[in-house]
Amino acid sequence: MGWAQSKRIDLLEAALGGLRRLARRGSSPQKPTHLLTGLDGETAAVFHLRRKGYIVVAQRWASGDVPGDIDLIAWQGETLCFIEVKTRTARDLHPAEIAVDWHKRKILRQLARRYLRQLPHQTPPPVRFDVLSVYLVPGKDKEFLHFEGAFGWGEGPDEDRR
Repeated sequence: MGWAQSKRIDLLEAALGGLRRLARRGSSPQKPTHLLTGLDGETAAVFHLRRKGYIVVAQRWASGDVPGDIDLIAWQGETLCFIEVKTRTARDLHPAEIAVDWHKRKILRQLARRYLRQLPHQTPPPVRFDVLSVYLVPGKDKEFLHFEGAFGWGEGPDEDRR
């Protein structure tokens, strides 16, 4: 990515952050702090992925018939990435990525299957499940830990089956 493209993304991120702060000031009722933190983390993750060359095509995608949502869906080259974003405002003993437990992975797989069915492709593209931990610690720079291929289609030896 070139310098101009990188600066453009930086300016877009700063502008969106400013607009979000203004909107929060005038809105009521307020969302719980943990939900606002999660939204801030997802937004930061979008810009982080764009800087890495990903094409983000969906944020908080839901199918309607399966509970939950997929935080981000993005293309990295020919690979479609389903990305779970975990945001924390402090570094503690439990890393953010640990929160993606068996139940959450199961829901993400179900949602990914629904998403793939709506694509116009005859054969589905290569797929990857990622976890992106975002640390928004006050007074420090944003920190990202990206676990590409954090889990697959299954939990056992037949992990690649859909």
